[in-house]
Amino acid sequence: MFEIIAIIAVILAIALAVVLILAAIKPNSFSVQRATSIKAPADEIFPLINDFHQWGTWSPYENKDPAMKRTFSGAASGHGAVYAWDGNNNVGSGRMEIIDASAPSKIVIKLDFFKPFEGHNTAEFTMLPQGDATTLTWRMHGPAPFMSRLMQVFMNLDRMIGKDFEVGLASLKQLTEKP
Repeated sequence: MFEIIAIIAVILAIALAVVLILAAIKPNSFSVQRATSIKAPADEIFPLINDFHQWGTWSPYENKDPAMKRTFSGAASGHGAVYAWDGNNNVGSGRMEIIDASAPSKIVIKLDFFKPFEGHNTAEFTMLPQGDATTLTWRMHGPAPFMSRLMQVFMNLDRMIGKDFEVGLASLKQLTEKP
């Protein structure tokens, strides 16, 4: 009986060591990015992102908790606009602040998560004219502390966040393209 317990303990120790090694060799930063082409000028897309009050019309995160508490402060839109939220486990709590708004081509947002896990990232939206269309890119990047890398051993961050980005970009496309 002792031999079986010892074998199980060794197997568990090896499995734990493998997981810790896999987490340790992951990059110490991450980036998730998605893009789409929208048949609309950038100046029609830009205001929907630049004004946090408009995010309810397109952001995939707005519908994940109908009871989510939202607060807006700072500037009405653009540089200095602040949006904070507190919701269920699907959205957690956090704060966004627009730190750069270069109309109609780029918006940079300081993105701080408080719950369920603390994280400090940057979100960027870039709009690049391409003939009669605009290529809209949504990118989030930031540091990946060890706990984040440990979680990434078991889940694919790019696939998880990327799906939400694709939904948001599709909503922006639907809102701004003329039939």
